[in-house]
Amino acid sequence: MEFDLVPPGTRVEANGEGAPLDVTKSETRTFFCTLEITDTIEQQSLDLSIWGTEDGQNWGRKPILKFPQRFYCGETRMVLDLTLRPEVQAIRAKWELNRWGRVAPTPMFLFGVHAREIPAFPKQVPAEKISADA
Repeated sequence: MEFDLVPPGTRVEANGEGAPLDVTKSETRTFFCTLEITDTIEQQSLDLSIWGTEDGQNWGRKPILKFPQRFYCGETRMVLDLTLRPEVQAIRAKWELNRWGRVAPTPMFLFGVHAREIPAFPKQVPAEKISADA
């Protein structure tokens, strides 16, 4: 399973959110997410988060994944692990922009968010089952 939460090269000048994407067909419910900022202007920040829903209406009070705040072009990668969140049926990206300084108050970012399903993380093995001979 592979998809774009925000299509590459999307230009944003205000806070917003992407379209919901169904994750019910995911085998592992674990995704490698990449935020790529390809253009920006100075004195601004981008806060990107991923939200989940079980019914397509209620997106909760807190994101299920929050990227570090970004100011410049570049790539940021994070893992979204939904294995312990079986109620999540769909996800979407949400962004908030902030601008400061003496120039025009309109922020601008060109970015995209890609998600690719990866193998699930192994379950934790209790310490007493780990052999010192291993």
